[in-house]
Amino acid sequence: MRLVKSLGAGLTAALIVLAADPTYLRRYLPDVQPVPDDLTAGSNGAAYRPAFGAGDSQANQLKGIARYGELTVSAGGSSATVSYPAEEQIYYVLDGNGILLYDGEKVPVKKNDFMYLPVGVKHGMANQSDQPVKALVMGFRIPAGIHVAPTPKLMLANSDDVAYVRVAGHGPTVHFKLLMGTTASKRDKLAAASQMVSLFIMDFAPGGTNIPHHHDTAEEIYYILRGHGDMVAGGGEDGNEGRHPAREGDTFFIRLNATVGFYSGTKAGEHDQVLAVRSRYPFPPRTEE
Repeated sequence: MRLVKSLGAGLTAALIVLAADPTYLRRYLPDVQPVPDDLTAGSNGAAYRPAFGAGDSQANQLKGIARYGELTVSAGGSSATVSYPAEEQIYYVLDGNGILLYDGEKVPVKKNDFMYLPVGVKHGMANQSDQPVKALVMGFRIPAGIHVAPTPKLMLANSDDVAYVRVAGHGPTVHFKLLMGTTASKRDKLAAASQMVSLFIMDFAPGGTNIPHHHDTAEEIYYILRGHGDMVAGGGEDGNEGRHPAREGDTFFIRLNATVGFYSGTKAGEHDQVLAVRSRYPFPPRTEE
C-alpha cells in the first residue's frame, strides 16, 4: 500500500513537471524533419522544417509566436501562397536568390533580405535560379481587438545595408543591426510590425557577451547564423544562468521572464553572429521598447 501511494505521489510529481512550461526550447534546424505545411500544400519543390510553433510537437509552449521554421524552395520550384487574418509574418532569406510572391507581385529577393508580411496579404516564395533558396519564416499572433492598418507597400530591406550600433545594457563587446521594429519605431531599418517588437542581428567580437537578461512581457528566439559559443537559456541546476554549447544552425526559444544571453566562442579574427526576434506576450499596451 505504501509502495502504491509512493508511486502515485511520484507519478503526480512527474506529471506536474511534464505539464510545466519549459523556460526554453532548443532545435538544431538541419536535423528537424520537414512536415506538411500551408506553404507546401500543392507546391512544387517546397519543404518546411518547423523549429517552433505550428508543425512542432511542442507548439503549445509558445504564446504570442505562432510559427518559426525554415522554408526551402528547390531550383525551379515554388511554395504555395498563404495569408492569415490574425497573424503577421517576417521572412529572412538565409541563402540563395528567390522571388517573393506578394499580393500578386513578383519581387526578386536575395540572401540577407528581410521583409514584413502583413495580415491578409497573400505571399509565398518561388525560385527561378539553379540553387535552392532558404528563408526563415516567422509568424506572430495578432490578439483579438487589435486592428492592424493595411501596409501601403511591401516593406523589404537587406541586413548588409544596416549599420551596427551599440545598445545600452548589453555590454561593449556586442554590436547590433536593428532590422525591424513596430510601426512606432524610430531606430530600426523598417518600422513595420504590430506584435513583433524587434528583429535584430548581434555581432560578437571574440570573447564577447550579450549580458544575460530577461524580458517579462516578451518571448524571444535566437538563431545562430555564424560561429559558436554558449547560449544562456533559463536557469542552471545551481540556480545560476543555464549555459548551453551552441553552434551554427542552433535555435532557441526563450519563454517570457526567462534568462537569455550569449557568450562568444570564436577565436581571434572571427566573429559570431546571432539573429534574434522578440514578440510581445501577453500583449501589453502598444508602447515602443
